[in-house]
Amino acid sequence: MRVLWIAREIPFPADSGDRIYTGQMVRAFGQAVGGVTFVGIADQQTGAAPDDPQVAWTSVPGPRHGLLRALLSTWPLVAAVHATAAYKARLDALFTQPWDAIVFDHYASGWALQRFLATPQGRSPQRPVIAYLAHNHEERVLRAIAANSDASLVRRLGFWQNWFKVRAMERYMVNHVDLVTAITQEDADSFAVQRAGLRTIVLTPGYNGAVSLPRHISASMPRHVIMVGSFQWAAKQENLRQFLRIADPVFASNNIVFDVVGSVPDALRAELEPTLKATRLHGFVQDPGALFDGARIALVPEAIGGGFKLKFLDYLFRRMPVATLTDAVAGLPAELRAEMIQSDTLAELADAVVAQIDQVAYLDGLQQRAFAVAGSLFQWSDRGEGLLGAMFDQPELLIKKG
Repeated sequence: MRVLWIAREIPFPADSGDRIYTGQMVRAFGQAVGGVTFVGIADQQTGAAPDDPQVAWTSVPGPRHGLLRALLSTWPLVAAVHATAAYKARLDALFTQPWDAIVFDHYASGWALQRFLATPQGRSPQRPVIAYLAHNHEERVLRAIAANSDASLVRRLGFWQNWFKVRAMERYMVNHVDLVTAITQEDADSFAVQRAGLRTIVLTPGYNGAVSLPRHISASMPRHVIMVGSFQWAAKQENLRQFLRIADPVFASNNIVFDVVGSVPDALRAELEPTLKATRLHGFVQDPGALFDGARIALVPEAIGGGFKLKFLDYLFRRMPVATLTDAVAGLPAELRAEMIQSDTLAELADAVVAQIDQVAYLDGLQQRAFAVAGSLFQWSDRGEGLLGAMFDQPELLIKKG
């Protein structure tokens, strides 16, 4: 079986949720199907792909297009940045080869779908099976960013402009593929509303990261809380701004230290740091194990942006009790949600942290029960087999796990 997987970039280093999901899904699918040809941009923003017998990593040399050119394009920003002449030429060559299936990874590959459907193979009644691997229901997420942003008027107008472009591209993809994969059931339901009879499958992320040895939360531990992520995407930046505006003074007045771990753009750091009292912006940390070990609670305060939050898995397998917004737990099974501190608003979440941070026996019980539940639910191999079954109509392979 010959399968082509088209993505934005080589997904290494695996330092963001998008890269982790892409890299692990293609490897799991490669194992299930017997091999995949992957194509994506490789430049100064990416690292070397590992040797993998199941994935032929095909690199497109950079550079990517600049922001100004992308702003003037009719395509969404992320799509326009990656649709370089070198990428188009590489795809044109690949599209002359026979394929049994093609996966278009992320809405940013919509331009490549348009290009494929204009080829003889794309117009043929015997064309390959086509799947859209969605990372979010982007129309809904980006509308929330535009509607809830506290940025300047000019920037908010840019958000709305990009939302219109994303909406058009995502709907085009949904209308022209044979299968849409979603990370949560909520996303799958939203896609199904857009097209009657659409085939969807929910492929929540698996986990193959660090697993901590048993730990116990005690009163001798520092009164620290932690959040880990990458803050390059506009939605992540807005979430961080809004939470720090509310939580930092609350934490400071209660002698709680908030460790924020992950890459923060220089402009955002310069904007935030002068007002922070309880929060430490650590930037990217190669091994955050010591910061996890020194914290009592891990936070997911994401009011904007849908989809499954991969950081939940990092926290659960690091044996951290989790405090989160109720709206942020999409995709998690009920038995895991029951072992988390949930709040409806950012202010309530900050107050809940203050109320629970010294309840060490309660926190210790949360992390132990959540770890026990998560252990069997998040296997990447299940996701690869599920995608294979959905693409080639083998219902017995469709996964039912969280």
